[in-house]
Amino acid sequence: MVVIQFLLSLVFIFSMYLSMTLFALLGAIPSLLSRKATYWVVRNFAGSVIFLARIICGLKVELRGEVPTGNVVIASKHQSFFDVILHAYYLENVNFVMKQELTYFPIVGFYGKRLGVAPVKRGGKGKAVSQMMSGLEKSGQDTQLVIYPQGTRVAPGKVMPYKVGAAVVCQRMNRRCILAATNVGMYWPKHSLLRKRGTVVLEYLGEVPSDLQTKSFVKYIEEHIEKASNALMEEAILK
Repeated sequence: MVVIQFLLSLVFIFSMYLSMTLFALLGAIPSLLSRKATYWVVRNFAGSVIFLARIICGLKVELRGEVPTGNVVIASKHQSFFDVILHAYYLENVNFVMKQELTYFPIVGFYGKRLGVAPVKRGGKGKAVSQMMSGLEKSGQDTQLVIYPQGTRVAPGKVMPYKVGAAVVCQRMNRRCILAATNVGMYWPKHSLLRKRGTVVLEYLGEVPSDLQTKSFVKYIEEHIEKASNALMEEAILK
């Protein structure tokens, strides 16, 4: 059974990249002319990945909570590429803080720049925050900005500290912060080709109190995101 699922996973991965290539080629010129077209391409590509994962791998998606709208920051758990896909599909005007090296990739970089992503080079905390703020100020648009406070994908069961980026953006740009939890790493593991059958959950949680100072803000989002994500992972184990 594992062998069959692994083979199906390979078919899915090939189909996903084929879909990415087709959408990228078809949407290149419209995206150069209009950011609306860029959103259309990104959202429909994300929808195709969700569809392919379900029909090929038996990997379903469940959305919980109210989908954030307006000019907000979304501090989200990050376990695999699939949670990026889910945010891109459900959020109307999605944007991301992205590792700078990804902006040099042909397709991801082009569409990231068209969305107005904030590129960040890994390094010192102060330098990374400054880069992120500079990128956001240049984008100059109202978006649902997804920030991964741990700075990278973190596999289930692993512990990694939360960083100050989300707090700084919310404070300096006067944005509300919504939290998001997920269990995607249980089914789409980091550094693995296997895509498991089951139900991935993306859950949008409550809003962070606006009166928190940076240290308290970081502690708050860490406690709530980790608690909710751990609950989703335990739920998946019990199924």
